[in-house]
Amino acid sequence: MDSCFLIVVFVFAFSLSNGQRTLKFVNVLYRHGDRSPIEAYPTDPHKESAWPQGFGQLSKEGMKQHYELGQFLKKRYRGFLSEGYNHQEIFIRSTDLDRTLMSAQANLAGLFPPNSSEEFIPCLKWQPIPVHTVPEAKDCLLSFPLRDCPRYTQLMNETEKSKEFLNMTVIYKEFIEMVREKTELKTASVESVWIVYDTLACEAIHGKSPPDWVTPDVMDKLKVLKDFSYQIMFGVYERKEKCRLQGGLLLDQIIQNLLTTAAPNTTQKVKMMVYSAHDTTVVALQEALNVFNGLQPPYASCHLIELYQEENGTFSVEMFYRNDSTVSEPYAVSLPGCSQRCSLQDFKDHTLDVIPQDRKKECQIKKEASDTGDVQREPLGPAGIKHLDVCLRRCFGIPV
Repeated sequence: MDSCFLIVVFVFAFSLSNGQRTLKFVNVLYRHGDRSPIEAYPTDPHKESAWPQGFGQLSKEGMKQHYELGQFLKKRYRGFLSEGYNHQEIFIRSTDLDRTLMSAQANLAGLFPPNSSEEFIPCLKWQPIPVHTVPEAKDCLLSFPLRDCPRYTQLMNETEKSKEFLNMTVIYKEFIEMVREKTELKTASVESVWIVYDTLACEAIHGKSPPDWVTPDVMDKLKVLKDFSYQIMFGVYERKEKCRLQGGLLLDQIIQNLLTTAAPNTTQKVKMMVYSAHDTTVVALQEALNVFNGLQPPYASCHLIELYQEENGTFSVEMFYRNDSTVSEPYAVSLPGCSQRCSLQDFKDHTLDVIPQDRKKECQIKKEASDTGDVQREPLGPAGIKHLDVCLRRCFGIPV
């Protein structure tokens, strides 16, 4: 895997203006909170009826996680954002799923509890704040992996022939077959067995007893395979090209947010852009930044990208990752090749190779040039179809 995760434990003494250094803009990307499983495996004793709202829905614990994350953001950015909600200062974008929309609402309840003048019902410590979304089929910003790119599908087919993938297949062949037999899944692979871990982990969190065959060793092995499935999605093989076709789109938008704020005589009023999405969205962005640590982002994990104006008028970027709510401050993250306090120009330059220049063209599959120089599309093979199936189930809980 050619990505790396440079982390420094950083005691964050937040100052909106240290001398003349001033915080100007913040991009916030977070994963939704705790949820019910996406689906049950065939022999699972806990069917959809065992979950109050069915599969793939935000739990009360997930609501609490995001309320607390909202409180963390309120504390961190006190003095930067207005104490009360100001629609000109913050914009919230979510994927079009219940759990991400509800996570955003719970988060905003913690970030902007109404003061007495904002209460529309006495003692109700909540106020409606808009969360924007687009239909999943039209979401090209947050719903990764995007399914409209034949070249990405080809890269995933090629990934299954890579040394790393083949090694995992050999090492876990008997284990995966055992899991398939116990669950009675029609098929199971290094890439798809994550769903079993997801279901079992969700059930364990909510106090539901596992079958006898699910031992701690089984869960450990499933976790390794689950994390590997995240690594191969945007990395391991041809990371930069995968990122240009996927997470580079979100990174490009984030950089544009920073550049707009830093432009001379800017009229930008928005101070914070919030994206409520999925673990795959966080991984897609972090792989594009080349800072992914190889582990599935936990519920309500949060990646922060902050823009500062320095005393000399230049701009710098700092990143932080909150993946552990038991510590008071998030971890500082350094872009490879740049210091933790990275100049905006260097930040842009160091990420240029994962920003798509013409994604429509880059998504085309090119075979050897014919006499006419025509570009030919390669049909979607079995591995590509399987990968599409996995993506649909992982991100959106769509039955296939």
